[in-house]
Amino acid sequence: MKKIILLLSILGCFTIQAQTTEPIQCDRPDQTETPAIVPKGMFQVETGFTFQKNDEISKSNSLPAVLWKYGVNENFELRLITEFVSEKINDEKSSGFTPILIGFKVRLCEEKGIIPKTSFIGHIGLPNAASSKYKNDFVAPEFRFTMQHTLSEKLSLSYNLGCEWDGLTPETSFIYTLTTGYSINKKLGCYAELFGFAPEKDKANHNFDGGFTYLINNNFMVDLSSGIGITDNAPEHYIAFGFSFRI
Repeated sequence: MKKIILLLSILGCFTIQAQTTEPIQCDRPDQTETPAIVPKGMFQVETGFTFQKNDEISKSNSLPAVLWKYGVNENFELRLITEFVSEKINDEKSSGFTPILIGFKVRLCEEKGIIPKTSFIGHIGLPNAASSKYKNDFVAPEFRFTMQHTLSEKLSLSYNLGCEWDGLTPETSFIYTLTTGYSINKKLGCYAELFGFAPEKDKANHNFDGGFTYLINNNFMVDLSSGIGITDNAPEHYIAFGFSFRI
């Protein structure tokens, strides 16, 4: 009986906290990271499963990818990314953990007129913190500026600009994203997005995706999304689902 009372007390506290905090804001399911910072002292987990067809002979799945975040103060959060992947090329299969990324997000400015709400995200991929098949030769940094405009009470426009390195070569890959988010009601939201990558010594690839989010409560959200490649060198299509929570 004491254990049941304790469990109900914990659930009650969690429910009260969810009702008194602002709704959770996540960096998934779109490719556009949000400028929002995790509230001070809160721990947030964003996880998802992605099933992607690259071309006629290869597929790659993320099972799952997890973004771990902790709010240090109102302007700064710590971040850790872990991902387990499964790949198939023709009849050859492989799987394992990709290099762990550690990083941070820092708030740069709030929205004011035409100036967007802006944050900066930086990560470093640790080349040896991975399964043997997926270890890299070099440390792999990446960064992006995340920007957001409020167009109306229900509509927002967000975009990211940045660069990343794959840890295999010193070549840079430039990143862009552009997304519109729409609140259908207080719990259900949707988005449509363009995003792409422009390697330093290769052709750029461009993609389109869209999806839905549903707020279970202010601290718990689920999502569903899908995307297609626009250019020939982009992945053919993918579908993803996931959930995010904070405590």
